[in-house]
Amino acid sequence: MNKTDWPLYEVFIRSRHGLSHKHVGSVHAADETMAMENARELYTRRNEGTSIWVVNSNAICASAPEQKDAMFTSPIEKIYRHPSFYQLPASVDKM
Repeated sequence: MNKTDWPLYEVFIRSRHGLSHKHVGSVHAADETMAMENARELYTRRNEGTSIWVVNSNAICASAPEQKDAMFTSPIEKIYRHPSFYQLPASVDKM
C-alpha cells in the first residue's frame, strides 16, 4: 500500500475541557495509530488541544444540505413539539 492508497481520517480537536470537539481537518494514514500521530503533529503543534479524535472518513454518515427541510423542520402534525400550549409564569425570564 502506498501513501495515495491510505485511508482518509477526519480530525477533531477539543481546545479546553468542557468544550466540544471541533472538526479541524483531515489526514491520510495507514492506520488509526498513525492517523493520531499525524493529527497531533499537524494540528496541535502549539499546545492548543486537550483531546484529539480521529475517525475514518468512511465511518461518517452525514445528511446532505438538500435534505435540510426533511431533516430539521418539524412536521405540522407534531405541534406538541412547540411550546404553545402553556403559559410561562411571570417569574420565568423570557429570553
